[in-house]
Amino acid sequence: MADHMELSVESGGGGRPPPRPQISLVGLFLACMVAGGVQYGWALQLSLLTPYVQTLGIPHALTSVMWLCGPIAGLIVQPCVGLSSDKCASPLGRRRPFILSGCIVISISVVIVGFSSDIGYALGDTKEDCKDYTGPRYRAAAAFILGFWLLDFSNNTVQGPARALMADLSGKHGPSAANAIFVSWMAIGNVLGYSSGSTDKWHEWFPALRTRACCEACANLKAAFLVAVIFLGFSTMVTMIFAKETPLDPELAKQGEGEATGPLAVIKGLKNLPTGMPQVLIVTGLTWLSWFPFILFDTDWMGREIYHGRPDGSPAEIAAFQEGVRQGAFGLLLNSVLLGISSFMIEPMCRKLGPRTVWVASQVLVCIAMALVAILGAWSLGDFGGNVQDVAATEKGLKTSALVLFVFLGLPFAVLCSVPFAVTAQLAASKGGGQGLCTGILNIAIVTPQMIVAIGAGPWDELFGKGNIPAFALASVFAFTSAVAGTIMLPKMSKSSFRSVSMGGGH
Repeated sequence: MADHMELSVESGGGGRPPPRPQISLVGLFLACMVAGGVQYGWALQLSLLTPYVQTLGIPHALTSVMWLCGPIAGLIVQPCVGLSSDKCASPLGRRRPFILSGCIVISISVVIVGFSSDIGYALGDTKEDCKDYTGPRYRAAAAFILGFWLLDFSNNTVQGPARALMADLSGKHGPSAANAIFVSWMAIGNVLGYSSGSTDKWHEWFPALRTRACCEACANLKAAFLVAVIFLGFSTMVTMIFAKETPLDPELAKQGEGEATGPLAVIKGLKNLPTGMPQVLIVTGLTWLSWFPFILFDTDWMGREIYHGRPDGSPAEIAAFQEGVRQGAFGLLLNSVLLGISSFMIEPMCRKLGPRTVWVASQVLVCIAMALVAILGAWSLGDFGGNVQDVAATEKGLKTSALVLFVFLGLPFAVLCSVPFAVTAQLAASKGGGQGLCTGILNIAIVTPQMIVAIGAGPWDELFGKGNIPAFALASVFAFTSAVAGTIMLPKMSKSSFRSVSMGGGH
């Protein structure tokens, strides 16, 4: 294991970074608002799009492959953008140019996704009214996938610089305050996004959004995404105003000229990782392997396994599926509330117990929770439990238990969203390397598991013929493995230094 580390060195890319402007805690909170805007759309993407794309004709076994765009984008975009933002000499600063351009593309891609049914209709999909036609609409599906992939690439353009921006601005407030603010905005975005996804009234409030190609569920999704564009635009404007960056000296940026750039620079960075970082990458990968089945299929599991619906079944099955998806989105809304509250508990816990202990303990909770998700799904489908006298009461109990599990997972998710990044920041500080590059490399350990789950989850579930249940059972195994690996491999960091170093590695 790595030694104790007392870290208080500057870091950056392309030479010594510009002086950090002093900012109040309120200013820091407002400067990070773009994280909430991005997360709003991400919450809608997670809760609604896996169920929705199945209504366009994509079979359930292939929906996980659609999510390959996220890890591919993260593998390519985030490390390169992180490195480029470390060395960016724009008058707007190092991070804001990437945040602004990424948010513009996000807005365009969200509109494509929301209007994919209408785009498919215009390109030659069936002219039957959506109330009568339930078959495949492949042109709409193609437009949807195009927008979906574009959305993930632009999301990855924003995420790395947004986190690095918090590092640049945090100064005297420290890494934990910056992380807590970032996670709080994620929670706010999640609450707003899942609130939008859990309501079925959008088509009544905005009836003009319903068309021959786009019925009630589609109109609800369309309206929710349009609201997401408005909120993202506002939050981006607030971040651009309050995040007062000091531009990097062009002479410092030129110091890196002639060196490897893009993916080659990222590969070069992998050869010079801070002490303890390889172990952090391994544990991070195992941790995310335990989370991605839930992240990708949570509302689909609620609609299929708990509410016994199908997106391509009879009208009653479709209604049951949509109700399950809405209840899943409501559970994720409550999950986000707990996430926001828990984010302010992470620093005290890490300073008392140490980040390694907090990380490992959270994965033990995930192991138990994922096993319970698999058990509840199997019980609901009648795989065990025997004959019960009061079927209605049993179904109600299963639905309530599923909702409670959704909410409970907000606590370990708060750890997932903050501790690995704070640990990475401290390790980067010990090396004196760029925070943007280190965050991008950490993202490789996040997107690689997503690739594995995206490629393997569908065939794995089909192998057993049990819907989403096998993936959740395997997630429990990965959670246990990550807890064991974390106990053995994670560097033991000084508890007192957990707050003394900013996410960018400075004071």
